[in-house]
Amino acid sequence: MRIVSTYPPRRCGIGTFSRDLANALEHFTAEVGSIRVSAIDKDALPYDIPVDLTIDQYNPQSWKDGIKHILARANESPNPTVVLLQHEYGLDPDDKGNDGDGSNFIKMAKAFTEQDLTTLVYLHTILDEPDHHQKTVLQELSGNSDALVVTTESAIHILESKTYAIDRSKLKHIDHGIRMQHPSQYDRLAIKQQYGLKGRFLITTLGLLSTDKGIQYGIRGYGRFLSESCTDAQRRQMIYLIAGQCHPDFVRADGGREYAEYQAELNSALEETGLRSCKTKELFGIDFDKFDVVFLDSFLDESSLLKLYGATNVMLLPYLNMYQISSGILADTLGAGRVVVTTKFRCALELIHSNKRCPDGMVIGRHARGILVDPGEVSIEQIAEALDYLVFNQKKRLLMEKQAHQRGYQMRWYNSGWSLLQHIDFIIEQKELKTGRGITFRREKKSVFQKKEYLPTQET
Repeated sequence: MRIVSTYPPRRCGIGTFSRDLANALEHFTAEVGSIRVSAIDKDALPYDIPVDLTIDQYNPQSWKDGIKHILARANESPNPTVVLLQHEYGLDPDDKGNDGDGSNFIKMAKAFTEQDLTTLVYLHTILDEPDHHQKTVLQELSGNSDALVVTTESAIHILESKTYAIDRSKLKHIDHGIRMQHPSQYDRLAIKQQYGLKGRFLITTLGLLSTDKGIQYGIRGYGRFLSESCTDAQRRQMIYLIAGQCHPDFVRADGGREYAEYQAELNSALEETGLRSCKTKELFGIDFDKFDVVFLDSFLDESSLLKLYGATNVMLLPYLNMYQISSGILADTLGAGRVVVTTKFRCALELIHSNKRCPDGMVIGRHARGILVDPGEVSIEQIAEALDYLVFNQKKRLLMEKQAHQRGYQMRWYNSGWSLLQHIDFIIEQKELKTGRGITFRREKKSVFQKKEYLPTQET
């Protein structure tokens, strides 16, 4: 199997996704054989196995050489090669280096399918209102691959709508996997004691930071909750931990101007709320009595991430991009059996509210496994209300943790990997079936029944 994607040590959510998928597939050696990765790189990083090829993201010739390399390896292999392309517009520049304007993934998919390599494309961004290029890219990927894989059911509804008009038979939903296999191994009290957080209620935001993560609203909502709902003694028992570095690409963008503006926005939120904050590279040794907000400015390795999921009482995800169809942080929060307060981005609506119609305002998810809020300025009051509900209703919060874990358990990477392999087997089997030579009927007479359209029932 061949995966084309970013990959660690590059700091990228899609790279982490591909690593976790590769690790899951390794459990099925009889079905998969070897796994190799073609890593999309831009900083000449050092890679280890399973990476055996790097593609320079901004070098058009490198993409062409990557196609030749993958086809050559496939021809040398005694077993059929299956290719998984991890598509994201931002990873696909055009020949002039313009991000998001390229067609490299299309060229890859076309070259592989023409050589009869089974080719699937994971889509990590699907827009409700794409421009012409964005729309054409997904349509071309559909036409030049065996399947498009998405991590939410709602993404399928968008892709088969009039906007994209992609045939339903090309689309497959497979859950985003979760890393927390056994939450019981991560005892909340023990981890808190290890970090010096014993006796504190921990609200957490994890992951690479950027403007679309909405941290400024999370801070304001948290500050509003503290001022309206908590006594001075209770305030000292609360900590909002914002853990993760700013995305390296975001820090460098436009000579650092956007990053500076972002930092100013966060500082403004802290000043408005009167919250005491500190920035640190590690949690050990901090006097938490002195702070309301702690920024853990460090890239979180696997072990640190899992511990912080375990220590968390409430995960706060005030994201601003409502089109996001995939979130590893949200998936892992459910897997860890932790309650989330999240804005109503597409992935959250599906996992927390099961794609049912969601009214405005703060909404307790349909299966009570999290709380949904609106994005932006209005989220401030709603986040405060959600925190008030969760902090002062322990029994309901613990029940929500149980409900979250039940959904997360279904999303283990093992299950997602197995679902992918089953779908690959189905695709290969379909290729081998011979179409019958029955009579083909062409319409020669108008019929009243032509006015009807039969569509599958959808949840909205």
